[in-house]
Amino acid sequence: MNRTTQQGTPTWFTTALAWLTPRRLRVQAVLLALCMWGFCAVDFATPGLFDRAGNIKFQDFLPFYVSARLISQQRAGKLYDQQIVANEIGAIIHDSSGREPTHVRLTNLYGPQVGFLFVPLAQLPFPTAGWIWVALSIVAYFGCVYLLWKCCAGLRSCARTAAISAIAFPPLFHFFLRGQISVLALACFTAAFLALRADRGLLAGIALGFLVFKPPFLIAIPSVLLLAMAWKVLAGVVASASAQLAFSWVYFGSDVMRSYFDTLWHVSRWIGTAELPLAPVQMHSLRSFWTLLVPWREAAFVLYILSSLAAIAVAAAIWKSTSPPVLRFSALTLAAVLVNPHLFVYDLLVLAPVLLLLVDWTLANSHNQHSAALQLLSYLAFILPLFGPFSFWTHLQLSVPVFAALLWILGQVSVSTSRNSGSPLASHETRDV
Repeated sequence: MNRTTQQGTPTWFTTALAWLTPRRLRVQAVLLALCMWGFCAVDFATPGLFDRAGNIKFQDFLPFYVSARLISQQRAGKLYDQQIVANEIGAIIHDSSGREPTHVRLTNLYGPQVGFLFVPLAQLPFPTAGWIWVALSIVAYFGCVYLLWKCCAGLRSCARTAAISAIAFPPLFHFFLRGQISVLALACFTAAFLALRADRGLLAGIALGFLVFKPPFLIAIPSVLLLAMAWKVLAGVVASASAQLAFSWVYFGSDVMRSYFDTLWHVSRWIGTAELPLAPVQMHSLRSFWTLLVPWREAAFVLYILSSLAAIAVAAAIWKSTSPPVLRFSALTLAAVLVNPHLFVYDLLVLAPVLLLLVDWTLANSHNQHSAALQLLSYLAFILPLFGPFSFWTHLQLSVPVFAALLWILGQVSVSTSRNSGSPLASHETRDV
């Protein structure tokens, strides 16, 4: 058994944290940023559509660009025809580089409203559209980080460290390389927290409801809110998601929406192209954790369901408690990440608010017996996604147990916070939203 400090924290936690001084953290962040973005600069230094490794620059942006082009050409009925999408991708590659496409098949798994968002970019060549999108995304990312940092009084004196860490955040690197749209999900979570902080539960729900464009994020969130009986936030989620789907149905018609839902429902038709054999090592949720660890598919699926139910139950208990909004929001986000069955490394961008807010909370509550554990786990949650590829050999995705441990510790904090709910801080910040 580990020895513990007077506050009940294992000594190895405090020893590890003593080594992670602010100066060392800054040095690590600088070195990590230089390595990642230096690699990116070398890889993208080649002219044309292909990077130095022979991959298409911003490859994951292709389905969104194709969807936008089909919509602008009044061919929205073909959005979910895989052969048409493949032909369009092939034509883009040929037009942009003169090369014939090889092994490029990307399935459109997003609602038609997502393609509609990119219609203005469809008028430009794909390489130009890709660069514009990632540039706008980077601005939006740092805008979200800045708004969250302004809410963190304990981090005001650590502006330089926070900025460097934001640049060195591994999901940002993967998000940039692939030209993904995870920044839209980050914006939804950021807006939700700002609304919760202002005690605007309905607005927080509306912000979370916009995540319907990426449906796997909305598996855990409504479930947590329903179990916690957070009716105002849940109403916002339902209203926002329904409005977005209603707009899509009215604008694109029933045939397009039926094709979209048919694509989502019949997973076996596209799973082989959307998730290549190496996909689990790039994923960081309970589903990928059990898929890697357990060789039997049925057993892995059962364990995924059971562990997901546990994560939802813990998050619901935290939300229902008198914990401050920072802790409840963090628990909800962690549950959404853990339960999401198709959460790739670039989707971990949505953890940026959680890591900022939790570190700030621990600085303001340094005497809490769980603060040291939360600080160390936040550090590991930041860095471990880098080591995802090692799970190809180890069959153990280390980031997922850390996310689960963060959620569990938040549950312990909520219990202790609820016992002190009579304090002025609790009575002011923990009103039911």
